[in-house]
Amino acid sequence: ALLALCSVATRRRPAEIGIVVLAYVTASRLAGEVYAVQGSADSMWWVQVVVPALTAGIAVAAGMAVGARRAEVWSLRERAESAEREQSARAAQVRAQERNRIAREMHDVLAHRISLVAMQAGVLDHRGDLSADENRVLVHGIAEGAHQALEELREVLGVLRADPGRPEPPQPSLDRVPELVADTRASGLDVRFTSTVTAAPPDGVGRTCYRIVQEALTNAAKHAPGAVVRVTLDGAAGGTLDIGVRNGPAPLRPARPPASGFGLLGLGERITVAGGELGHRPTPDGGYVLTARLPWPDGVAHRHERGA
Repeated sequence: ALLALCSVATRRRPAEIGIVVLAYVTASRLAGEVYAVQGSADSMWWVQVVVPALTAGIAVAAGMAVGARRAEVWSLRERAESAEREQSARAAQVRAQERNRIAREMHDVLAHRISLVAMQAGVLDHRGDLSADENRVLVHGIAEGAHQALEELREVLGVLRADPGRPEPPQPSLDRVPELVADTRASGLDVRFTSTVTAAPPDGVGRTCYRIVQEALTNAAKHAPGAVVRVTLDGAAGGTLDIGVRNGPAPLRPARPPASGFGLLGLGERITVAGGELGHRPTPDGGYVLTARLPWPDGVAHRHERGA
């Protein structure tokens, strides 16, 4: 009976415990009257009540302690499982973020170079009137572009495989935009660059600006080879940095290249993180225009050379 009472008490339900305790004490009292020694029933009646009540109390206390311990174990187990699930979810999120970072870095590095190589190869395919020297220049440009793409890919892979504690190399910023324009122009794309910016913005703004121009030139080389591309930069500290890239219609209809859509999507994410705005649309004449506006906090700014 005490074992049964202890078992019921582990569930810690007062109504059930009260019923079982009452039944146990009553049964003990009746048993005491039935098996009492002659002449002792009246004098020992309190023993027949107190002893069962005391033993019942001990059984209830022991059962409730066991129940509390069992509930605590279940609670700890549930917390451990919940923490493990949260850790797995965080690990999956970190892996997804790392995959996105790798994809963005690979796109930023390779898409521009490969697009220029494809544009030069397209010129060779469509122009049958080129001289031997012109063909040689284009072939050299293709080889040089492929070589640079491989070198930049090695740099990206080296950074991704490097020790996490090792500082990352500096990323190209606004001061490298003229170099980017010159490199694209040397590959055969007619780029006109105008900038009224005379100071260096914060690093994050400058890096985002570089990636915007790079992505726009990549798309122009891919979708409108031979078209005139106009790149404009305007802004100052305390206001915004405005970027505009506009290309006219392609002189020749290029073969439609495969598009992942990651470029503009990743660019939109970068600009959103920077607190800016992105716009892009086709123009009535068959060209395309991309505009972006980045906040430029007021602060110490360093002068830099203008591109041409």
